[in-house]
Amino acid sequence: GTGMGLPAAVRDRVAAVHRSSTLSERLRLYDSWAARYEQDVAVLEYRAPHLAAASLAFAFPAPRAGARLLDVACGTGLVAWELHRRGFRCLHGVDGSAGMLERARSTGLYQELRLCVLGREPLPAPAEHYDAVTVVGALGEGQVPSTVLPELLRVTKPGGFLCLTTRSNPSNLRYKAELEAALGQLERSRAWQKLLAQEVEYWERATSEEESARGTGYISGVVYIYQKCPVPHLEEG
Repeated sequence: GTGMGLPAAVRDRVAAVHRSSTLSERLRLYDSWAARYEQDVAVLEYRAPHLAAASLAFAFPAPRAGARLLDVACGTGLVAWELHRRGFRCLHGVDGSAGMLERARSTGLYQELRLCVLGREPLPAPAEHYDAVTVVGALGEGQVPSTVLPELLRVTKPGGFLCLTTRSNPSNLRYKAELEAALGQLERSRAWQKLLAQEVEYWERATSEEESARGTGYISGVVYIYQKCPVPHLEEG
C-alpha cells in the first residue's frame, strides 16, 4: 500500500534520507535525489520555502533588492524562488551536496554558490557580511546540528535577520527541543532577539502514519525569525 496516499517511490526517497546514518551517506542520497527533488517536494506539498520567505519578507525592512542574503542548505533553489518573488535579488547559497548545487546554479537566481558541509566546516563568508541568513528544512535530526547557530550569527550583520525552520513531527521532537534550548540560550545572552516563532500545522505531507499529526496525513513545523543584536536604533527624524 502507498500509506498516506503518497507514491511509494517518493516515500522511499524521503525515508532513505531521514534514515541515513552518516552525513556522507546523506549527502550522496541528496546528490542522487537532486534531479527528482522538486517533483517530490511538490507531491509532498512542502510549504516551508514559501512560509519562511513570507515571514522573512514581513520582518525585513525595505528596500530588499540590494540586501545580501545567504541561503544555507539551499538545495535546488526553492527558497531562492520564493525570495526572488518577494524582491530579494542578491542571493548567495551554500549546500553540502554538489548535485543540489548544480540544480541551484541552473536557476540563475544566485550570484554565488559554494559547497559547504555545515557543522563540519565554517561558512565560506566573512563576519557580519549578510543582511539575512536563511536555513530552511536543514535543521533536523541527523542533518545540520543546532551547534551551528553561532556560525550563522557570525556571518550576519548586527541588526540583520535569521530565518530558521524545523519540523515538529515525532521523530524530530528531540532535535527540536535541543534547537529551542540553543535558540533560547542565545536570546538570554542577548546575541539576538526573537521576532517570531510560528507553528504551522500543515507543513508537508507525512510519509508514515506514525509521523502524521493526529491522523491529518500532514506533519507540522515552525518558522523562527531572529534579529541579531545590537539592533540599530532608528534615527530620530
